[in-house]
Amino acid sequence: MIRVTRLNGKPFAINAELIESIDVTPDTIITLVNGKKIVVRDKFDEIIDKVVEYRKICRLLPND
Repeated sequence: MIRVTRLNGKPFAINAELIESIDVTPDTIITLVNGKKIVVRDKFDEIIDKVVEYRKICRLLPND
C-alpha cells in the first residue's frame, strides 16, 4: 500500500499493485486496473517514487 492525498486533503492508502496508469491533466489521476479513477494532490514523480519504494520493500519481505 502507498499513502496518497485526496484533493480535500485527506490521506488514504491505495494498493500499488492495482495501479494501471498515472496521468497529469494538470491534476494527477490514478487509474486502477478495474477502471476506477482517483484524483490526488500528490505529484506524478512522488507517486512513482512511492510505488518503487513499495516494491523494494516487498522484495525484502520473506515469502511464506
